[in-house]
Amino acid sequence: EVQLVESGGGLVQPGGSLRLSCAASGFTFDDYAMSWVRQAPGKGLEWVSSITWNGGATYYAESMKGRFTISRDNAKNTLYLQMNSLKPEDTAVYYCNAVLYVGNYWGQGTQVTVSS
Repeated sequence: EVQLVESGGGLVQPGGSLRLSCAASGFTFDDYAMSWVRQAPGKGLEWVSSITWNGGATYYAESMKGRFTISRDNAKNTLYLQMNSLKPEDTAVYYCNAVLYVGNYWGQGTQVTVSS
């Protein structure tokens, strides 16, 4: 059974940092690219960042460039998102996403709230 479990969200002040983690199981983690996607209150899904299977290439939405860093540890089957210089508009539920041969999988999400 494919499972993606996010953690690391919370309440942070503007300008602060958080590191999200996504623990993956039930598939060969290092066979697949992985992504982070978020959903702000009352809005649709927004792609945040993606990383290739070996971490050799990373991609970011324009508004996240220079502030967010995606990474992965294939030995631990874990995906990360380091978020710095957080802004109130980064408030959202952040989801880990894996597009596998057998389907498109999502975690349960972790809430990030940026507020003073």
